[in-house]
Amino acid sequence: MKYYITIVLISVFAFAKAQTAFHNFGNVQIHDQGQIGFHIDLINDGDFDNNLGLAGFYNQNNSLTISGTNEPIFFDMEVDVPDDLFFEVSTGVTNFFDFINGRIITPRNTIGVTLDFRNNGIYTGEGDNTHVDGYINNAGDLDFRFPIGDDFRLRTMTVLPLDNTFTLYKAAYFFEDPNSPSTLTGFFNTDLFQNTLSIISEKEYWDLDGTLPARVTLTWDEQSEIPILADELSSLRVVGFSTALNQWVNLGNSSFSGTMESGEITSDIIEPNLYSALTFGSVLRGNGAITVYTLISPNGDGKNDTLIIEGLETSPDNELILFNRWGVEVFRKKNYDNSFGGISDGRATIDGSSELPVGTYFYVLKLQDQKDLAGAFYINR
Repeated sequence: MKYYITIVLISVFAFAKAQTAFHNFGNVQIHDQGQIGFHIDLINDGDFDNNLGLAGFYNQNNSLTISGTNEPIFFDMEVDVPDDLFFEVSTGVTNFFDFINGRIITPRNTIGVTLDFRNNGIYTGEGDNTHVDGYINNAGDLDFRFPIGDDFRLRTMTVLPLDNTFTLYKAAYFFEDPNSPSTLTGFFNTDLFQNTLSIISEKEYWDLDGTLPARVTLTWDEQSEIPILADELSSLRVVGFSTALNQWVNLGNSSFSGTMESGEITSDIIEPNLYSALTFGSVLRGNGAITVYTLISPNGDGKNDTLIIEGLETSPDNELILFNRWGVEVFRKKNYDNSFGGISDGRATIDGSSELPVGTYFYVLKLQDQKDLAGAFYINR
């Protein structure tokens, strides 16, 4: 049984319009084991960010709204609002969130308004009718599966950081054609992609922001129409629209599971902020294709120590040129022989023949008898 305590302090908060909103102007705090239930809108123009206990939002007949100038931050939070809880200001959770009924709606054209999971906060109850329709911020150092969707359709995305560094990622899912985004700036032309790819999904995409590298797991369902993209799941790839190259690039397939109707795929290591959108694509079908592996880890363990390009025997008169993220050339070799191990050859670098730092780099592979290839790869140590 839950016990709710309402304390009326006129100097701290006020009820407006016949108790249609709880309006905080001062300093409100939920203490340890305390519980408060909101059956009306919350307007927070004061301090409401030093809380323990539970804050619940409940209304079986109408939607509710959280607004104001300051972000409320709760310890535990649960939502049972079938007609949805709308955010006009970001709202934080530091411990546990329970999706009981209804969605959280954040304005997609104001991506600074989010549901914030802080300090490795967790959740339960996500589904097609219970998710965040909009943006989530997650701050922590653990793998996090974003409970995001579009309309009444849950489509999670998992971010798997490389190490235990505390960092922040922001994400949203869009069930719409990436050629015509409804709220994001620009468009992501699915006819522009590196030559190792054959097709890009026009059904959906994810927006992921974050400065530190990670692997990303995308999910699909029947409406994703995966059979149109690939004959088999091993040909499927996570792809990202590169802002530097103005095209979709192959971000890998380090693992996958499921069927053509439902499943998930995990990318190689990527830096999210280098890509405006993420979705599904597939590699070229048939024999004779040139495949560039997009991850190297030159640490001497015999695995992925060099940049491997398969199929170069079909175009022996080639030239590989590598650049860092600022467009500075770091390596060049004619008739590439899969020998690049993360060492600069001294071109436009301060310390010639130096070990290149961890990060994303770009390649241009010039082929005499085929169209040149270009894309991104990641160096990890």
